[in-house]
Amino acid sequence: MNERELLVTAAKAADDKRAEDMIVLNMKGISLVADYFLICHGNSDKQVQAIAREMKDKAEENGYDVNRMEGFDEAKWVLVDMGDVVAHVFHRDERGYYNLERLWGDAPIENVESEIQ
Repeated sequence: MNERELLVTAAKAADDKRAEDMIVLNMKGISLVADYFLICHGNSDKQVQAIAREMKDKAEENGYDVNRMEGFDEAKWVLVDMGDVVAHVFHRDERGYYNLERLWGDAPIENVESEIQ
């Protein structure tokens, strides 16, 4: 599986748990951290945890290592590091405050909508 397939797997997992306002930033040539940032949010602590857990489980089921998952217990901003894909799962109340889309505003937005249906 390549990084695009991992991205789609993570996006499907988020969509399955009803993540809201999912945005994928193509970070190639912009950040050395990852090729893609997947940003989404949930409306409660439990939903944020469910989204992050589903991403981790689906990545591992498909043979990917999840390097780390940070912020899971607090469920305000969970970072799921899958190597080439880093997912940022926010609680709705926190997402606007950190506004990663604006911070990385020079990164092109990737459309994965048709691939997760």
